[in-house]
Amino acid sequence: MADDVAAPAERYNPRRTFIRHTAGVPLEVTCVPGSPASTLQSVNVSTGGLSFVSDEHHALGAIIQVRIPTVDPPFEARARVVWIKPEGDGYCVGVEFLDANDAFRSRMVEQVCAIEQYRGEVLENEGRELTPQDAAAEWIGRFAGRFPDA
Repeated sequence: MADDVAAPAERYNPRRTFIRHTAGVPLEVTCVPGSPASTLQSVNVSTGGLSFVSDEHHALGAIIQVRIPTVDPPFEARARVVWIKPEGDGYCVGVEFLDANDAFRSRMVEQVCAIEQYRGEVLENEGRELTPQDAAAEWIGRFAGRFPDA
């Protein structure tokens, strides 16, 4: 099992392939079809994949189903585990999307995550509670031009 844990610079490092955005959004991960999903927090979302923290060890190369239920319609994609590293009492797991269409659709998820993060920051820093629509309008006006192209 320890052989599955990627050591720095020893294996392909997708964490440097795509621009990452801190997400912190809930996601559901299903390892085996038909098994119950684990509800987790994503750490980063990028065009090519995402990372999340899990109590469970996931083998390199394992195929999992990822679902982000907080967007409408929910984002669902199959992904491959490409790196894993110990973190606290669990693991930080990096996955890449298997389908190019899923990678494209993840752009929308990236933007939704960035808008939700902005919404939280405005509440914390300014004490303003924005609706999701108001947060989106403000974020688009302020940051959309600097959001990297796919």
